[in-house]
Amino acid sequence: MRRRNLSSRCIVVKKSVPTGDALLDEALKHIRDNKPENTKTWIEYLSGETWNPFKLPLQLRNVRERIAKNLVEKRICTTEKQNFILFDMMTHPLVDLGSKKRVISRIQDVVLNKWSTDVQKVDKRLLSLVLLSHYSDVLECALQHLPDNVYDLAKKRIDDALQLDFFAEANKEGSCEMLWAVMAALNS
Repeated sequence: MRRRNLSSRCIVVKKSVPTGDALLDEALKHIRDNKPENTKTWIEYLSGETWNPFKLPLQLRNVRERIAKNLVEKRICTTEKQNFILFDMMTHPLVDLGSKKRVISRIQDVVLNKWSTDVQKVDKRLLSLVLLSHYSDVLECALQHLPDNVYDLAKKRIDDALQLDFFAEANKEGSCEMLWAVMAALNS
């Protein structure tokens, strides 16, 4: 059977069991209660980055502020008011450096010690962490203190993963199609 292109497949919620995370539960409710859309479209809607006035009801409200508030409640960040010339802005400096070090350590560990040439064998959550770190432009921070030869190895492995055919990876036995659909949407 011929399968549709990964970027044109629509997302459908299979189980509507609450996850316990208010933002994630709200996103799943939006996806479940509305017309099916593809991954890239839902990323635009749920991040609040769409400018289509007809799709405003599909947007999650104040996503960045809610994520920041969640991190403040978990005592990972704090809230400070900073004066930038004429404007007062809320900033969220990192308080819990241990959390940052643990995330950096996990990224380095997966790329250097738990990596496989077959990315299907890499833990899906860790692979997601590494690839989403790349797309968020924070991966460089996690790798910057590595020696040059180790840094080059890590970058090569990540670049190899980014050069994969996401459609082919999604069609492999036991793969996480949603992971590859998100990567394809972010890569386009």
